[in-house]
Amino acid sequence: MENIINSIINKDCIEEMKKISDNSVDLIIADPPYNLSKGNSIKVGKLQQDIGMGGKWNKVMENWDNMSFSDYINFTIEWMTEAKRILKDTGSMWIFGTYHNIGIINIVCQLLEIEIINEVIWYKRNSIPNLSGRRLTASHENIIWCHKGNSKKRKYYFDYEFSKNGNFEEDLLKNNGKQMRTVWDIPNNKEKRELEYGKHPTQKPLRLLKRIINISSKKGDICLSPFSGAGSECLAAKELNRKFIGFEIDKEYYEISLKRLNCREVDKNV
Repeated sequence: MENIINSIINKDCIEEMKKISDNSVDLIIADPPYNLSKGNSIKVGKLQQDIGMGGKWNKVMENWDNMSFSDYINFTIEWMTEAKRILKDTGSMWIFGTYHNIGIINIVCQLLEIEIINEVIWYKRNSIPNLSGRRLTASHENIIWCHKGNSKKRKYYFDYEFSKNGNFEEDLLKNNGKQMRTVWDIPNNKEKRELEYGKHPTQKPLRLLKRIINISSKKGDICLSPFSGAGSECLAAKELNRKFIGFEIDKEYYEISLKRLNCREVDKNV
């Protein structure tokens, strides 16, 4: 695995994770497709209608985010099976989602006997208002924190001291010196440098990712991002002195991530 450390690979994460040895990764941060891109087109200012998805939703129209329900379940089982296999007993995994897909993630965790540590609610106080005026404004995402061990052997790393006494001044819900709760108030706006080379439609802010990395890994650990997009997870890991591995199937976002991290292009035969 040494030849892909601190690099991002423009290949499918499932096939590439199969090449990684068992129990070799310390932390996985997964921001998988939410499977919202139904239909062939979208008009500016209009929202699409999905049956069973709670009505209209401001969606990402991308081919990688458009699967049938059964295909999405199988896809989720496949990538999570590989993620569990390569994760160390002392490691853990964070998975992003919304109400559209988080139930599937939860079920697959139970199916694969992946234990959920916490479900975190990421509250986005600066969310885009609901334009239709016919429902509540969507202002949060779900993040599942989980590990591969059973309930009798919980070996995953957790920096309790950091979670309790770290600097979280942007979080209006976090009281210094008090235990961190499962609702995080973190604005979704990005620093200028985060968008310098382009952006991904579901790009997460560095401040959110750095909180996750600090809580659940140590310096020098290997952090893997199966769906690395524009490279935010990898950049956050690099800036916190962790090693990183990213997989991104979309060529455009892959090239953005190479520029952001100033890292080499890995040989396509790797």
